[in-house]
Amino acid sequence: MSTDERRDPNDVIEEYEQRLDDVLAEVEPAPDDRTADEPVVSLDLPGLSLNRRDFMKAGAAAGAMGALAGCSNITGGGGGDGGASGSGPGHKVAPGEHDEYYGFWSGGHSGELRVVGIPSMRELTRIPVFNTDCATGYGYTDGSKELLEEGGDYTWGDNHHPNLSETDGDYDGEFLFVNDKANGRIARVNLTYFETDAITDVPNMQAIHGCCVLSPDTKYVLGNGEFRAPLPNDGRDVDNPDAYTSLFVAVDPESMETLWQVKVDGNLDIVDSGKEGRWAIASAYNSEEATSITGMTKNDRDDVKAFDIPAIEQAVENGDYEEVNGVPVVDGTKESSLNQGDRPIVKYIPTPKSPHCVEVGPNGDYAFIAGKLSPTVTMLDINALSEVSDPSEAVAGRPRVGLGPLHTTFDGNGHAYTSLFIDSQVAKWDIQAAVEAETGSEDPIIEKQDVHYNPGHIQALEAMSTDPDGEWLVCLNKLSKDRFLPVGPTMPDNDQLIHIGQGEKSMELVADHPAYPEPHDCVFAHRDKIDAKKVYDPADYEETYIEEADSGVERTGENSVHVKMITKRSEFGLPDFTVQEGDEVTLTTTNIESVQDIVHGVAIPQYDINYAVPPQDTETVTFTADEPGVYWIYCTFFCSALHLEMRSRMLVEPA
Repeated sequence: MSTDERRDPNDVIEEYEQRLDDVLAEVEPAPDDRTADEPVVSLDLPGLSLNRRDFMKAGAAAGAMGALAGCSNITGGGGGDGGASGSGPGHKVAPGEHDEYYGFWSGGHSGELRVVGIPSMRELTRIPVFNTDCATGYGYTDGSKELLEEGGDYTWGDNHHPNLSETDGDYDGEFLFVNDKANGRIARVNLTYFETDAITDVPNMQAIHGCCVLSPDTKYVLGNGEFRAPLPNDGRDVDNPDAYTSLFVAVDPESMETLWQVKVDGNLDIVDSGKEGRWAIASAYNSEEATSITGMTKNDRDDVKAFDIPAIEQAVENGDYEEVNGVPVVDGTKESSLNQGDRPIVKYIPTPKSPHCVEVGPNGDYAFIAGKLSPTVTMLDINALSEVSDPSEAVAGRPRVGLGPLHTTFDGNGHAYTSLFIDSQVAKWDIQAAVEAETGSEDPIIEKQDVHYNPGHIQALEAMSTDPDGEWLVCLNKLSKDRFLPVGPTMPDNDQLIHIGQGEKSMELVADHPAYPEPHDCVFAHRDKIDAKKVYDPADYEETYIEEADSGVERTGENSVHVKMITKRSEFGLPDFTVQEGDEVTLTTTNIESVQDIVHGVAIPQYDINYAVPPQDTETVTFTADEPGVYWIYCTFFCSALHLEMRSRMLVEPA
């Protein structure tokens, strides 16, 4: 296409703005329709006030103005200078020293988890979950390939919300659970070995966005189905959105089986659980149940859902469900008979405006629900939920925190921190002051810190447990723009480390760290809570350990062989082995080293084989030797001074 044929970028912007105007024309209610407790959105500049239409349009323009966002404190408050001061609290970790905390980052559409040390922000490793990984062989060895195939056999995943298993409301270091928004899956990572050991392809759900464990003892892994679809989705009602539904799911953390689901009105988003084991609170949008942005943003309120877990369990026990694709599905819609009695299984709480997140505070008293298209955070009194007949009476506070609130985290000292996507700031505010203040008040705000740019999730240390640390906070920003060396049009995200300390006004941005797009969320655990083994224990896996004397070739069928081989520094257990053209070859390898960090790799490039075998581990790969010839096998992990000489040969004789 010639330059003359390309569209003027300004025309594209104008077209989008017109489309946005058309949408907003349906969103803005008449003045008399606005509720009395909803504040007019304002930028607090002299003579400038924005109504809801302008606020939403400003949000759409945030991307274009991102390079300026965070450079001035337009909403007042304590605001930082927009960059690391260089004189702030020490976050450097000296060579040879260890970080105090593990951070577990979701890898977004890479499908992986990333493990980062805190406070250094050094990346320690990556854990493949919904993706294949050629360095470790995940997705290529027989066991990991089977894991991915039985978990849906998709080629990619969108890794979103990591959650640590809990005992008594605190992290126990046993498992990490994470969802796949793209394909409706939940995976479990074994933190003894930092590897994925289970993936559940949840029936009836196209996408699982929110994910959490049911506190205090990880009774369930809970997931929010975001996309509404027919149930079952088998070709019926394809163009009848009134028949679509969104699902909430409970998965057994031990067996990873899908136990039950609850269908609800609207689209579910993020979920968190109370600390007492009864309530799970889910944000939601699209109460209009529309299929276009115009319809989805029409209403001024959306319904947050409070799931009464014991009441749902009782409904399942009573047989009050329909079975769909082998899963009990309980009706939790507004009109359901299960929601008409004294103890509805799902309570619907009207909340402004397309609320995006739910985070439950450390003491379990309140769920914090950021409005996204409202400048407020709604505080839901969890203890009052079971007492009030009208769930809206359980709203304990609604402070005005700033433009584009998305997520809230906690320091354990009575403070909440909310990310402001449009303002490119983090707002620190007093929880009790927000309960006591009038709706829409800014009085609870203590200070604001500029970030770069457009933050999504934020997490303080162990904030999702009952005992947060309260020293460091990480802000996961969607854009980095001018913060790093240019690397082409696809720029890194920017994960920023903020010291939050113990004082009232103490937020300080101390470090920028580029992140490959797009990490979505993270969670932290103190190093004392993670007991990672440095060498495998063969009793922990099902593969048969190969002793050095066991190395050899066993013909198991007319066209199949089992090759058993050990690895140790500079040697494979078999300097060579012979198979026949057309043989199905099962190659089992044990690393008999017992010294930590001595990993051996096994690569047969012409057969697309490359996998790692850590000390005392055993791995198996199966392939067909369909081309006669000589094929060198080499070690891919530098393991000794004679690493280059560590070879074996596979000799494939013609049939």
